[in-house]
Amino acid sequence: MEKLINDFSFGLFFWQTLLFLLLLFLLKKYAWKPILNAIKDREDGIKNALESAKEARKEMQNLTADNERILKEARTQREEILKEARSMKANMIEETKEEVKMIREDLMAKTKEEIANEKQAAIADLKNQVADLSIDIAEKIVKGQLDAKDKQVKLIESMLKDVKLN
Repeated sequence: MEKLINDFSFGLFFWQTLLFLLLLFLLKKYAWKPILNAIKDREDGIKNALESAKEARKEMQNLTADNERILKEARTQREEILKEARSMKANMIEETKEEVKMIREDLMAKTKEEIANEKQAAIADLKNQVADLSIDIAEKIVKGQLDAKDKQVKLIESMLKDVKLN
């Protein structure tokens, strides 16, 4: 430290102080303002980014609420559509049952009518066959016994009694 005090020169100190002050002045004029402006711009950018983030968060909350509302509406509509579909299904089943019942009743009526017609036709055919048989029997009896008329009538009546009609 003593060496520094012994070698001290006022001229050198003056010029070093002057250069230091000049450097400080130049730095203040040309370097500090741009650096401070850059720092201020950076600070403003960060503030704007934080405000944008807050706005985005609020918007996301609004969108989330809207999405939940839309989902609730969609669920409600889905339930209504399913309820309507079930109702339509039940109505269609009921209508189909009624149609089947009507068709079955018509078919039963037609079948009964056909059975009655077939029965009448069978009875008529049977009567014709009985009449033909009676005539054949009468012919045979007449050929065999032309003079025994009482026997012929009794024989025809007993044969007709043997043939039963429904």
